[in-house]
Amino acid sequence: MIKNNRSKKVIALLLTLIVLTTGCTKYLQGNDKRRITNEVTGQAITSNILCLPKSEELLNIYETNKDNLDVDYNKLKPCEKFSLSDVKYNSLWETLFVKPLAWCIIKVGNFVHNYGIAVMILGILIRLVLYPLTKKSLSTSENMKKAQPELQAIQKKYNNSTNDKLQATMMTQELMQVYKKYGINPASGCLVAFIQLPILLAFLEAINRVPAIFEGYLLTMQLGTSPYVGIKNGNLLYIVLIVLIIVTTYFSYKNSMNGTGGTGAPESQMNSMMKFMVVFIAIASLTLPTALALYWIVSNGSMIIQNIIIKKSLESNKSTGKVIKNKNKKRK
Repeated sequence: MIKNNRSKKVIALLLTLIVLTTGCTKYLQGNDKRRITNEVTGQAITSNILCLPKSEELLNIYETNKDNLDVDYNKLKPCEKFSLSDVKYNSLWETLFVKPLAWCIIKVGNFVHNYGIAVMILGILIRLVLYPLTKKSLSTSENMKKAQPELQAIQKKYNNSTNDKLQATMMTQELMQVYKKYGINPASGCLVAFIQLPILLAFLEAINRVPAIFEGYLLTMQLGTSPYVGIKNGNLLYIVLIVLIIVTTYFSYKNSMNGTGGTGAPESQMNSMMKFMVVFIAIASLTLPTALALYWIVSNGSMIIQNIIIKKSLESNKSTGKVIKNKNKKRK
């Protein structure tokens, strides 16, 4: 338990340091120090773009305010020709996450002729890459369910002795023995969630810093526009987008939490947390770019499908194991 909590804290601290100490999206300010926004989409204009926009309106804005940009405007290329070596080194975060992801979105977008579809394709591909970790996480959760009676018995045994260092050490050792017995690695249960965080932040960065993405459209939805602005402008398709975010987030969290028997938290508390997160994400998505919403929906949808497949596979393995045991008993 102690080792698990320490691992979580270390990973969380590293991710926080990466985000806080490295280059993030910066917004263009006029001579009056106010942010310049796109009157049509409501977007704040990005200052540290990675490539040039197509829109004449945006080009004029950047031309007029190029002295206030955080990049050398004269060295920027059209987004279709963007390469990983175009922008000078600023940070590990940008080099390892943002630029490669932006490059991938551009290349896939050029191939399918739509950056919204490109974002969704990459969301599915990332989920496929994470499939082994997702499977391991769910397997750990299932094993944690089996181990719960023994874990609860140990916790009950030392309930009044946790302030005693010796007793606390003994409890930890007994818990670790149960983990070993059932093949449980406590850290693996939250590994997927920790990996998703930098990917999500990198997607947001790429979307904000590549004009070709936030200029693009999927159906009638402008990829850089927030759903709030889209609904305000009378495009009801953005309402469908928010509904899909809520539905996929709810079922994704529900499927994940169904297997979190080792958290030690009461079921009512877990349900309240899930509902809070769904509401929080739904509200937050109103102000984020549509392209990020598309990634979130597809990623959650892929995760739901993966969870169903993995759980069926685990159940099949259980039943197969039972059949083999029964056959062995009959032979005896």
